[in-house]
Amino acid sequence: MLFGLMQIMEETADDIATRYGIDIDKENIKESVTNVQNNINIGTKYLSTLLDKYGNKEVAVAAYNAGIGTVDNWIAKNIIKADGSDIENIPYKETNNYVRKILRNYKIYQSIYK
Repeated sequence: MLFGLMQIMEETADDIATRYGIDIDKENIKESVTNVQNNINIGTKYLSTLLDKYGNKEVAVAAYNAGIGTVDNWIAKNIIKADGSDIENIPYKETNNYVRKILRNYKIYQSIYK
């Protein structure tokens, strides 16, 4: 992915584009997803879907990075709580760091753009 774009798997992008009627070139989905307008549109719709599913930003952001199946498994095995209150217990180092970084940046943006 290019710097500044939302990271999104091609299969997920295809699913979200279909679900929300976003016009992308399905024959060349990789190129469609790196188009800035498509990328942000698909990425924000996907994040919105995850926020609706989990009801909190902590778990939604973890699922954005690690995948829904992985996060659902962590919740089922009581590795993390569905309410996101123990998000520091995420077992994947990459996802743990990703969630911390996103939540830190979220707080910074909140303080700047009250």
